[in-house]
Amino acid sequence: MLRGRSVRTLALHACLTRDRLERHGSGVDQARIIQSLRESCLFERADEVALGDIARRLQRRRFRRHEIIFHQGDPGDSLHIVSSGAVKIVLPSLEGEEAIIATLRSGDFFGELALLDGAPRSATAVAVEPSETWTLSRELLRSLLEHDASLRDSLLAGVARELRRITGHVQELHFLDLAGRLASRLARLAREADADANEVRLDWPYTQSDLASMIGGTRQSVNKLLSVLVERGLVVIEKDTLLIPDVDALEREAER
Repeated sequence: MLRGRSVRTLALHACLTRDRLERHGSGVDQARIIQSLRESCLFERADEVALGDIARRLQRRRFRRHEIIFHQGDPGDSLHIVSSGAVKIVLPSLEGEEAIIATLRSGDFFGELALLDGAPRSATAVAVEPSETWTLSRELLRSLLEHDASLRDSLLAGVARELRRITGHVQELHFLDLAGRLASRLARLAREADADANEVRLDWPYTQSDLASMIGGTRQSVNKLLSVLVERGLVVIEKDTLLIPDVDALEREAER
């Protein structure tokens, strides 16, 4: 008699194999796709059978630097899982400015809100650098959610993380000055890159305008404040990287 995980695996397999369509060419390395899925918190509890079936239904999409993945207001027809590169989620203004509310890297996923409620995209997604994502259709995702409670839990956890991120951003805007917001955002990026390390080197494909969009400032003001952090040894700017030698000290700076 089948119980628990075995029943769930068979249900997932049946769900995925109905009307199966080939989503990618034979030259794509299946093991690499599965590894990308494993790096995503959304599928970290899935077993080999489920991962293999999901991988065969994914569509690969590649984006150039600064290419729009989707616009705010577009139909929400797919979930994206970042397999390489970096993606920023932005809120555009009528004047052409933008507020960056999240920056995502390998293993992160986005576009889930529109899939859950059927509403148009709530924000715009842009490739920060040459990037690749795997997309999961709304129809398939909803079928998976019906058959796998762990996937539902992972998706809800992802939505909760995003809500906490936005709550933290609002808190910074209301209670910290621009210098504090800059220090706090850099420290948070470091913690997201490596939660256990106190010295963190960040890949840095962002411009100072991008950084200003993250904290609600101007490029000129961020440039001045960043220079102060560099002079004090809290940040070291290198080619394409940003070294934070003491994340704890940077967090204390944000609280001053």
